[in-house]
Order: sequence, then structure tokens, then C-alpha cells
Amino acid sequence: MTAATDAPRPSKREAAERRRNLTRVEARAASARARAEFAGTLDALEDKLNVPKQVGLRVDRAKVSLKAFYDEQPGVAIAAAVGVAAAVGGLVWLIVRSKLGD
Repeated sequence: MTAATDAPRPSKREAAERRRNLTRVEARAASARARAEFAGTLDALEDKLNVPKQVGLRVDRAKVSLKAFYDEQPGVAIAAAVGVAAAVGGLVWLIVRSKLGD
């Protein structure tokens, strides 16, 4: 006889217990995966709904974009900055003038 045939076959009870234990292990693994996925979803929602953080990210992106624009076309960037400053100054002047005229 060989070693494979010498080993006793598990009883029905032992086989059922092994299947139960296996399903418990699978259930624990599935719940751990679900918990990890849920935690990831909550983190993503928290990041998306955190307004100050989103504003900070957009400001950082705008700074990088404006710096790249200035590095590529400094004359146009300076002209645009002067134009924006003039527009803001004109708007402030109009607001002050309308308040003082009341």
C-alpha cells in the first residue's frame, strides 16, 4: 500500500467541520475586504467634501500654471497682470465713488 491510501478518510462530521471553518475564513476575508473598501470610499468622500483642502489644491494648481505661463511668455504674463490690476483698481474706484456719492 502507498502512503496516500494508508491515510484514513475524514468522516462526514470532520468534512462538514472543515467546510464550516473554510466558510468562516472566507467570511472573515470578505468582511476585511469590505471594510477596507468602505474605508477607502469614506476617505475619498472626505477629501472631496473638504472645501478648504479643495480650494488649497486648486490654488496650488493655479500657481503652478501661472508660473509656467510666466516662464513661457513673460511679456504677455506681465501685461495680463497689469490688466487685471487695472480692472480691480477701476472696480474699487467705482465702488468707492458710488458710496461717497450717496
